[in-house]
Amino acid sequence: MLTFIICLALLLGGYFTYGKVVENTFAPDDRETPAIRINDGVDYVVLPQWRLFMIQLLNIAGLGPIFGALQGALWGPIVFLWITFGTIFAGAVHDYFSGMMSERNNGASISEITGIYLGDVMKAIMRVFNVVLLIMVGTVFAVGPAGILVELIKESGGGGIFVNTMFWLIIILVYYFIATFISIDKIIGKIYPVFGICLIIMAVGVAIGIPMNGYHMPELWDNFRSLHPAQTPVWSFMFITVACGAISGFHSTQSPLMARCMKSERQGHFVFYGAMVAEGVIALVWAAAGCSLFEVNNAGLSTGLAALIAKGQAVAVYDVCSKSMGGIGIILAMLGVVACPITSGDTAFRSARLVLADWFNIPQSKMMNRLYLCIPVLGVGAFLGIGNSLGVFSYAVIWRYFSWTNQTLAMIVLWAASMFLVKEKKNYWITVVPATFMSAVSVTYFCAGKECLGLSTSIAYPVGIVAAIVFFGLFMRAANKAKAAMAK
Repeated sequence: MLTFIICLALLLGGYFTYGKVVENTFAPDDRETPAIRINDGVDYVVLPQWRLFMIQLLNIAGLGPIFGALQGALWGPIVFLWITFGTIFAGAVHDYFSGMMSERNNGASISEITGIYLGDVMKAIMRVFNVVLLIMVGTVFAVGPAGILVELIKESGGGGIFVNTMFWLIIILVYYFIATFISIDKIIGKIYPVFGICLIIMAVGVAIGIPMNGYHMPELWDNFRSLHPAQTPVWSFMFITVACGAISGFHSTQSPLMARCMKSERQGHFVFYGAMVAEGVIALVWAAAGCSLFEVNNAGLSTGLAALIAKGQAVAVYDVCSKSMGGIGIILAMLGVVACPITSGDTAFRSARLVLADWFNIPQSKMMNRLYLCIPVLGVGAFLGIGNSLGVFSYAVIWRYFSWTNQTLAMIVLWAASMFLVKEKKNYWITVVPATFMSAVSVTYFCAGKECLGLSTSIAYPVGIVAAIVFFGLFMRAANKAKAAMAK
């Protein structure tokens, strides 16, 4: 358990130390924020700092730090290192700069931000990429909870219309339409803090319940190797699998939502860097549960956890909560596996609306303008979701690409943040290093992943390293040109 305690202390300490370094590098000031300057009563609304934090946590978390961390636990305690150092030096840095760059640019969506700092070609690519990605995320986070609700009701002995996936899907999509359309402080601002508290309580309960119920948390120094039963390589598969608990590009699509609601730039450290650290803590807890609660075979491989995950991610969450917290845990698990993905799905559709609004310069203060965008965005989501429920469409293959596209988006945003710091004449190494690292991760996985090129690691590893060096070289060339232009 000492490894867990050390990593937890590092995460919390990282918020107060490296988080402060990141904040001082950006140098927030007392300028008027978009929430005050543009306030439209819909998307630009001043919210209290504690509410901003809770909404940001639910926006970026959902079930990501739970499912991803449990799957990451298949590699054993070495996953603690990625969660801890990935959060401090990559994920929280990524989230802070994606939010604060938006803050400095009138709350612009991340596609517009990348265009400002990486050029019009990247802006055009990111606009299409973001809309497609966000609609896909929103749709899957509608279909998933609908199916989980049906299974839970069946297990409790229910029947009738309540065990019809289409019934729950329609209800969830109707809620998504309302949450996407109306002011952010009407529904999202009120219910998200409640679910955020539940997510935190669930993590605290699991963390306390593991030792109290006699389970042993393995130490890193006793298991400094991969325990994955399928012998899946650590590099770069573990770094792609544990996304939301370490670094996630999806967060950059959500941070502008809160950038439009901040009263002061000085809130960014707590809201953006702090929410990511909180997510890292949650992921660390669930990774510890995955490493502690299940049997390993004679070779020390995580076969028990692998068998449970094979039955379904919701089943794994249910089992962890049951073993660590008993009946209360089961209630929290049922709430979590349903509510948490919904709280990511609704803001995914909302973000898609805002990306389109920024793209076509459509003000969102007028109701009709929001309807013009909500109807097609939710219409496509409903079409895909209903088609999936009827067996017309399948997300099995498409969704496997999400983890890779997620980390690739994080890579692009970190390069954009690096160019922002170059133009601001500030220390760009705090973003260049994680950007280069994530470039190697993304390219390596694209080469080696079965759903991508499926090449051998002997080819994928050197290609990933070379690609990272090339990206770094291209950035330094662009940075030097920018410095020369500013010197004239």
